[in-house]
Amino acid sequence: MATLLPFELHPLIIVVLVAVFVAHRFIVTTPPERRRASYALVALAVVTLWPIGDLAATVSLSVATVQRLVIMLLVAPLLLLSVPTQVLARFTRPAAVDWVTRKLAHPGVALVTVTVAGTATLATPVVDWGARSTWGRGVILIGVLLVGLLLWIPALAVLPGTRRLSPAARAGYVFASSLLVTSLSFVWIFSQHPLYPALQHQHALLHLSPLLDQQLAGFVAKLGCYVPMWWVAFSIFFRAEGQGLAVEETPLYWADVERELERIDRQRARTLRHHRAE
Repeated sequence: MATLLPFELHPLIIVVLVAVFVAHRFIVTTPPERRRASYALVALAVVTLWPIGDLAATVSLSVATVQRLVIMLLVAPLLLLSVPTQVLARFTRPAAVDWVTRKLAHPGVALVTVTVAGTATLATPVVDWGARSTWGRGVILIGVLLVGLLLWIPALAVLPGTRRLSPAARAGYVFASSLLVTSLSFVWIFSQHPLYPALQHQHALLHLSPLLDQQLAGFVAKLGCYVPMWWVAFSIFFRAEGQGLAVEETPLYWADVERELERIDRQRARTLRHHRAE
């Protein structure tokens, strides 16, 4: 293993993780949010550093699938939940950022974007690029994290001023997402040839042939996505019922009202500038 998968420290990844941890500690002071961020960053370190990160990048599609599931289904939602609403409101207040987040938070747009972008990160040329290039590997990991954040924005309803779904709609969104984000798994399962030539040494390191590793990745993607996401979907629905909330009613928060008032003020300011220009 030492020869086929030599130890690498990956200092850039370590620096980024430490920087995010320190920045979060400065920005967020509440213990629950700090714990969530710590759990997320530890999980991210485990699946991106040696040996799991190296196996995922250069050896095994199955390990790469596990890595992506951990990032998208564990790290991303924990990071979103680790930032208080007032902090998110401050970061998304600029008009351009507010416009982008409002569009991307729409469940239909989020589903399409997550499906397309998530599939792109697993396209053969992209995976091969990550296996051969350290920079490529980093870009892919950032892309997977961003896709995961986008996946959970409509489900968690944490961004102020974005479309807030009812508990029933959120549960339905999570259930539908679980079916779409594993779009390549059937291709992996039924393919008769390995699709990722840059992934090598599967047999020596994992005692799997490249084709079996690829087929196993398809089943890992299905089960690894369905089980946690269906559990989340049912939890959202039944937790609302248990709290006596109407599962079909959409809640409204003061942060949403403040953001809408800010948008009205910006619209008035644009109208005034337009009239003065005339």
